[in-house]
Amino acid sequence: MSASSRTYWLTEPCRIRREDGSIRIERADATPVRIPITDIRDIVAFDHVDINTSAISVLGRHGVIIHVLDHYGNYAGAVTPAEENSSAHVIRRQVKLTDLAELKTSIGRALVTATAQNIRWCLETDLLDEPLKRLADQLPDCTSPEQLMGAEGNFRRTAWGVLDTMLPPWLRLEGRTRCPPTNAGNAFISYMNSITYSRVLTALRCTPLHPALGFLHADTDRRRNTLALDLAEPFKPLFAERLLRRVAAQKALRESDFESGVGYVSLSRDGRKKVAELMRTELATTVYHRKLRRKVSYEELIHLEALKIVRLCLEDEPYTPFKPWW
Repeated sequence: MSASSRTYWLTEPCRIRREDGSIRIERADATPVRIPITDIRDIVAFDHVDINTSAISVLGRHGVIIHVLDHYGNYAGAVTPAEENSSAHVIRRQVKLTDLAELKTSIGRALVTATAQNIRWCLETDLLDEPLKRLADQLPDCTSPEQLMGAEGNFRRTAWGVLDTMLPPWLRLEGRTRCPPTNAGNAFISYMNSITYSRVLTALRCTPLHPALGFLHADTDRRRNTLALDLAEPFKPLFAERLLRRVAAQKALRESDFESGVGYVSLSRDGRKKVAELMRTELATTVYHRKLRRKVSYEELIHLEALKIVRLCLEDEPYTPFKPWW
């Protein structure tokens, strides 16, 4: 995977084929797009994709992941390459650490705390100061992932209620619904959370870590890559609640950017294009990193978060979850 490679966002139905040392993307209403394989970090598919084994083979050899989002914005799965970056030494250490109950609880508390503080930072309101204090008082008594996530869930429900007061009626969450989302606000949040998860999973695939060996979600979600779920938590508010506030204030999304059916709402094709462009622009945003003494993009911040777990495994450096400093 080249350092200059980038993510490709497929928001329309298309076919993916191999063409010599390139990937050819064929869209129904446009001429084929040819992309050098070394230019691709990963692919996020928002719509139907037809791909053959030849294309999968060349993408796999170059470590390219294809992330698939379903019609409702949920993360449906991925076509992943062989585990070429995995290290037996790191994974053995990772297994040992994730089996330590005290460490798992400590990291779980840190993740829940950071996520709640990040929500408060994103919503910029003192209405969450008291709920944040209550959460801080509850966490020392939480001794299992279920208790930690229950306390976090209570705080999130309060935060979503506060967020609703900042949104027009048609974008309000009115409670979090998933699989499928039942209104436009929930559809937006689902898409953004799934994209954030995909960015974390790609970052983890560039390290020697195993994405299924996590801390907070390890005992509560056995079907997914729990370390990716863990590291996505503090970043979700940055890309979901924060951007939902922004699109509402700037009127960047309209009701026509969503489509509804019996019991569900999802982004329309035009809506998916807008969300993909919004996320692509946001991930490219840079901030000055005080420790590295240079500017880093939000995308790189996610990769740096994965490297914190590598340092935990190799150097016993305590893990401190991401919190915005700007």
